Amino acid sequence: MERRAFKQALYAVREEGAALDIVQDAMLKLTERYPDRPTEELPMLFQRILQNTINDFFRRQKVRNTWTRPFSSFFSKDTEDEQDVMEMLESLQDDHPGATPESNVLQQQTLAEIESALEKLPARQREAFLLRYWEELDVAETAAAMGCSEGSVKTHCSRAVHALSSTLKARGIKL
Repeated sequence: MERRAFKQALYAVREEGAALDIVQDAMLKLTERYPDRPTEELPMLFQRILQNTINDFFRRQKVRNTWTRPFSSFFSKDTEDEQDVMEMLESLQDDHPGATPESNVLQQQTLAEIESALEKLPARQREAFLLRYWEELDVAETAAAMGCSEGSVKTHCSRAVHALSSTLKARGIKL
C-alpha cells in the first residue's frame, strides 16, 4: 500500500521528497485519527486522507509561491552585483505598464471569485480540475494520481469546467 501511495503522491507533486512527506503525513493522520477502525476500512480511509494531504500540499504551495519571492531573484544572474530591491520592484512594474492599482485589485478580486467557485465544486471535480489545469498533468497522470480511470477524469473535468463557467458567468466574470 505504501508503494502505491508513494507513486500516487509522486505523480501528483512530481517531487520525490515532497511525495515521501505527503505519504508520511497521511499515514500519521490515519494512525492518529482512526486507531479503532476495522482493518478493512483503513485502505479507503487512507486514500481519502492521502488525497486531502495532496490537496493541502498544493494549497500551501500556491500560497507560498504567491507571497514569497526568492531573494536570489533580486540579484543579477550575469554578475554577482547586488541590486536595490526597490529598483527591482519598480522595473517589474515598468514591464507591465498597463497594470494600475485598480487593475491589480480587479485581478485579485477575480482570482478570489475563481477560488471561491473552485471551493464550491465537489471534491473529485475540484481535484481533477486542479490536477489537469492547474498542475498541468495529462489525463493518464491525473487518473493515476486520483486512483480512477481516465474516463472518470475527463467526466470530472468536464463537469467542473461547466460548473465553474456558469458560476463565474452568474457573477459577471468573463474569462
